[in-house]
Amino acid sequence: MVDERPVQVVPGEQGELFPDASLPDELVGYRGPAACQIAGITYRQLDYWARTGLVAPSIRTAHGSGSQRLYSFKDILALKIVKRLLDTGVSLQNIRVAIEHLRKRGARDLAKVTLVSDGTTVYECTSPEEIVDLLQGGQGVFGIAVKVPMQEISGTIHEFPAERADGGEIDTVVPDELTQRRNARRTG
Repeated sequence: MVDERPVQVVPGEQGELFPDASLPDELVGYRGPAACQIAGITYRQLDYWARTGLVAPSIRTAHGSGSQRLYSFKDILALKIVKRLLDTGVSLQNIRVAIEHLRKRGARDLAKVTLVSDGTTVYECTSPEEIVDLLQGGQGVFGIAVKVPMQEISGTIHEFPAERADGGEIDTVVPDELTQRRNARRTG
């Protein structure tokens, strides 16, 4: 269950993840195998989570045998967060509530959220004070700053083939120096 306390957001508190011009395009998506690799999950997990509605593709769902799901940046972020929460022992029921709550936020808002859990309940915190309040309860907790998986995905997503839901062309991104070095290391 996600704590529904009123959220006070201070502009620029944790910094913005995406400048205005570089927000992920909502029509650009990634097929299932790429989404799995980016999020670090198996195809079986992806398929199960899509069929049960935990994280369904928001760009294009499967329509029978042979059709391809298309996952947005935000979908892939949700997949990565689900994986991290499962790895720490949070129940699927509580993860469903947390993910549903995160779906209501825009990309900029997500960069300011830290999910904190005591293993039973998942809380959404947007300020250091909220995190301290939870820690003062005396229980052991862990946290996931949503900005971190967002940055991880942003750093690797351009290495995977993408497609537009409207069939349009995708602007090719000139890889930065770090991406070029990673690719050179992989190819030997």
